[in-house]
Amino acid sequence: MPRCLALFMSLVLAAWWPLVMARQDPVPVKHAIEEFLRVQVAGLPGEVTFTVGAVDANNQLTSCARFDVSLPPGARPWGRTNVTVRCMDQAGWSMFVPVHVRVVSDYLVTARPLAQGQSLTSADLARQRGDLSTLPAGILTDEQQALGRTARLSIGAGRPLRGDMLQQPLVVQQNQTVRVVTAGPGFQVANEGRALNNGLAGQVVQVRLGNGQIVSGIARPGGVVEIAF
Repeated sequence: MPRCLALFMSLVLAAWWPLVMARQDPVPVKHAIEEFLRVQVAGLPGEVTFTVGAVDANNQLTSCARFDVSLPPGARPWGRTNVTVRCMDQAGWSMFVPVHVRVVSDYLVTARPLAQGQSLTSADLARQRGDLSTLPAGILTDEQQALGRTARLSIGAGRPLRGDMLQQPLVVQQNQTVRVVTAGPGFQVANEGRALNNGLAGQVVQVRLGNGQIVSGIARPGGVVEIAF
């Protein structure tokens, strides 16, 4: 009887031991995530650091040699989020692992209140340093992204500047006297008129000519409205 029991236990251990040995090691999983994050954060401004959450060492996942790591659709590669790790071998399992990516950089804030439509100069801008992952998307980090643009709305002093808070300056303003250039193959005619609406470069504006006719054209810098045939 003892010999039968010993034989039975040896058979159980023989079947169970490979499963234990085949359990997924957390280290290569974390290495795959770190390599993925290094690629994702390449080109981000400032100092980038990240931490990868724990992978359960007592997991019941079959050992895997090839991994695919991805972010949720539409997620940006910073802040607190989860990545999906998929085993590309026959095991085919997947897991979610939390990550925290910090992006410490200088960013632009308003040095003083801005009025709607105000064109920005260096005197309107200041810099602060902080973790961009804690700020809304679209924060500006370079003065060239803001200089010469105009405020879409009034903006208080000390506010972080986002790209959607600014717009290109108007090249045509309502009631402005503009030069209307009509051009086609072999001809070009210029007239003057009064703009009926504002326009950014490339936008369509309407112009009332001196004879009362209303025409539509493309706003160009320098108070020019272009009509092409």
